Amino acid sequence: MNTNGYVIETHDLARTYGSGDATVRALDGVDLQVKRGEFVAVMGPSGSGKSTLMNILGCLDRPTAGLYYLSGEDVSQLSKTELASARNREIGFVFQSYNLLPRLSAAKNVMLPLLYNADEHLDAEERYELAIVALESVGLGDRVEHRPNEMSGGQQQRVAIARALINKPSIVLADEPTGNLDTQSSVEIMDLLHQLHEEGTTIVMVTHEPDIAAHAQRAICVRDGKIESDGRDGPGGCLDREEPR
Repeated sequence: MNTNGYVIETHDLARTYGSGDATVRALDGVDLQVKRGEFVAVMGPSGSGKSTLMNILGCLDRPTAGLYYLSGEDVSQLSKTELASARNREIGFVFQSYNLLPRLSAAKNVMLPLLYNADEHLDAEERYELAIVALESVGLGDRVEHRPNEMSGGQQQRVAIARALINKPSIVLADEPTGNLDTQSSVEIMDLLHQLHEEGTTIVMVTHEPDIAAHAQRAICVRDGKIESDGRDGPGGCLDREEPR
């Protein structure tokens, strides 16, 4: 059981690719702690290791070395099947490109994680009802049968957030959630993330945008596979050093 209040905790986390002279250390000894209910931004230039870090935190990849505790459980060396189970149980994902299936309605896109949740024994009607509730929670109760190409970018990202929430995860990992959106849609998506945070969800968000990172309680700067700074009192100097895309 996790007794220290951390929902994410890593120790000397490393991830290498290749071998010999071609070895790349994408992560190099990362120590990171995120308390339950925090709102954290992760920033860094291209090639800094932040995407690799997010993949490991999201149980999409395993570290080469080091430890990763997710809600107190060491998931560092779990099998792919065990990682998938932990991921589906604990984590909801929001991607820059939405990752919606184009031929499915909003409701059917939102239902998808329920199909992979072995702990939920629901029939099709129950899954559909839960999807409707999730869509209503993000202001899309009137778009349940619309396909992605019938919705704006902001609406598609709302569908993606509803999908991320359907299994009631303790953590939402958001990878450039406003990267493809106009200013007004970005404001609406950040308002939704703030609402989730206020309800107790832990948010870890990758962003290149200083104004978006400023929404977080804390900004972590990653560079050359290491944590360069950790602004526990807000983004601070991290934003001053952030490089453009």
